[in-house]
Amino acid sequence: MINLIQSLLYGLTIGGVLYIISVGLSLTFGAMGIVNFSHGLVYAVGAYAVYTVAKLLGAGYLLGLVAAIVVSIPLSYLIERLVIRRLYGQAIDYAIIATYAVLLIGADSLRWVYGASPLPISDPVGVLWTFGGLQMPAFRLIIIILSGLIFIGLNLFFKKTLVGKIVVAGLQDREAVRSLGIKVERHFAIVFVIGSALAALGGALYAPLSTLDPYMGFEILILCFAVVIVGGMGNLTGTTIAAFALGMVHSLTAVYIVSSAADAAVYVVMAAVLIFRPIEA
Repeated sequence: MINLIQSLLYGLTIGGVLYIISVGLSLTFGAMGIVNFSHGLVYAVGAYAVYTVAKLLGAGYLLGLVAAIVVSIPLSYLIERLVIRRLYGQAIDYAIIATYAVLLIGADSLRWVYGASPLPISDPVGVLWTFGGLQMPAFRLIIIILSGLIFIGLNLFFKKTLVGKIVVAGLQDREAVRSLGIKVERHFAIVFVIGSALAALGGALYAPLSTLDPYMGFEILILCFAVVIVGGMGNLTGTTIAAFALGMVHSLTAVYIVSSAADAAVYVVMAAVLIFRPIEA
């Protein structure tokens, strides 16, 4: 029983990270109708920003977190301004090709700067939480709590702020919002930057749980697309439930079956959802 509870807590950690990264992907598709592969690049840049500030410069992990978010803002703005904005109203194929090219260029640039070898980041907290027979790194608990706070914050943002209300209205009927003289694309761009900042934060949080490599954005992106597909593209509540559910699937598969099959189990769930609830063209 203790092992099961501990596995579920680890699953919540993975689910929390997946939620933080995937919610931006879901927002991008829901608001703009664009499949954004460059999201994986922002995630990787966030992780490398933490490595640069915390390990190479020795400024500490918290400053690394701030740096990850700060770096993501101009990067995501440039991606939205130079690439995404030109794809509005275009076929989805153009978005896939263009944003995938951005991801490839960015990953190769990271390899050129940092090299191809995996780079580790140690646990920034280094404290083991124990309760009865349970043992859990405190850093993982922080991730779970932080993901919950982000969920609450995003809900308040969309329900209480003017920008959030305009975006929600634009998701329902973009033309109606435009008829009021509101430049809805400008508000979507703000949401794009917020989603990208969350992706960078997710990369910074996941870095101590794994190792960094230039192509890490490709790996997490597939899992995030699984979350978005299972939860429903543009459905923020569905994305939240799917992220934590798939995090549980990933953790339990790794513990009770075999660790190498954890990712495959997530894809099996995604395939089952597509069979019974195919994406409408």
